[in-house]
Amino acid sequence: MPTLRAQFVLFDGFDLLDVIAPLEVLSAGSAALGGVLECVLVSESGRDSIPSGTAGLSLPVSAALEPEVPGYVIVPGASGPVDGDPDAGELTVPTLLGRLAGSPVMALVAGALAAPPVTVVAVCGGGLALAMAGLLEGRTATTHHLGIDRLGSTGVNAVRARVVDDGDLVTGGGVLSGVDVALYLLERDFGCAAARAVEDLFEFERRGTTWKSPAGRLFRTPVSGQRVRA
Repeated sequence: MPTLRAQFVLFDGFDLLDVIAPLEVLSAGSAALGGVLECVLVSESGRDSIPSGTAGLSLPVSAALEPEVPGYVIVPGASGPVDGDPDAGELTVPTLLGRLAGSPVMALVAGALAAPPVTVVAVCGGGLALAMAGLLEGRTATTHHLGIDRLGSTGVNAVRARVVDDGDLVTGGGVLSGVDVALYLLERDFGCAAARAVEDLFEFERRGTTWKSPAGRLFRTPVSGQRVRA
């Protein structure tokens, strides 16, 4: 049985690629490691299907978010127009992220941040939503470049990087950063061979800058000792 769970938190208007890209990477990494990681789609309520913000597509949810289960809690960003009039009913990305920030699921994500065996991961606008909810004050994080100034205004040390590792909080900037974030998690928590195996399988080369927490900061990683089988 898998020893860890990667819980992808879905909400109305989530970005499909923020979910699917890291889910495929972590699933492939788990296979290379002998099945140590279970990837599941969750929500606050555990309801059956959540609509994304892309082309009316939805994904099924299999369970409610359990914040203290060892592994990863992964929060995607939103998909939709960047500009528009919310008063006219336009579901812009800022509106969707604001709704996520004010939703009950953020209390569960806060519980995940407080749980030692959990790393909270945010992809693209997901990091901004966590900051808007007041969960990242004093932490170091990144988000999509269009939201980096807003991120800094919430009391976050906002870093313009592809991946930011702040111990039990890992964030990615930009939509496709979900691939880089997931590969980084495989490398950090399971070893270089696990990440390299998936890179070779996907024929993908990582890009951009990775910012790591200074030496001496408490790291709470969810696993040790797991390696790709020779």
